[in-house]
Amino acid sequence: MSDLQDHINSARRTGNIDFSIEERRADCVISRMPVTPGVLNPYGTVQAGAMIWLADVTASVLALEGRKIEDDGKGFPLAVNIHTSLVGNQTTGDITAEARFLSKGKTVMVIRTRVTGNRNKLLAEVTTTHVIAK
Repeated sequence: MSDLQDHINSARRTGNIDFSIEERRADCVISRMPVTPGVLNPYGTVQAGAMIWLADVTASVLALEGRKIEDDGKGFPLAVNIHTSLVGNQTTGDITAEARFLSKGKTVMVIRTRVTGNRNKLLAEVTTTHVIAK
């Protein structure tokens, strides 16, 4: 693309999100995503969807801890609500997502995931509600 307007007018969209789970416990999951060109928006900051995706997957890994998922999907903690407050962004470094339970019932779980960046700067607060598939 020669400029921002060309990018906006383009029908093609690409990206590449890669992250690692760094810590997995029964009450907390921490993931880290490097800021790479594949997660940047045209302005050079991390695309909001990449942060939300990181938070959602990290929360889902927490919700899955200790669960047996049947071959037909029964038992899987389906996200039925994702609320996100985006409060910051960055252009380089790593982004960390830390998911913890707010409520852990037998059929409904609520998880808050803090997304932070360089120097532990808060980038997003994401709250997800998960319902166990039947």
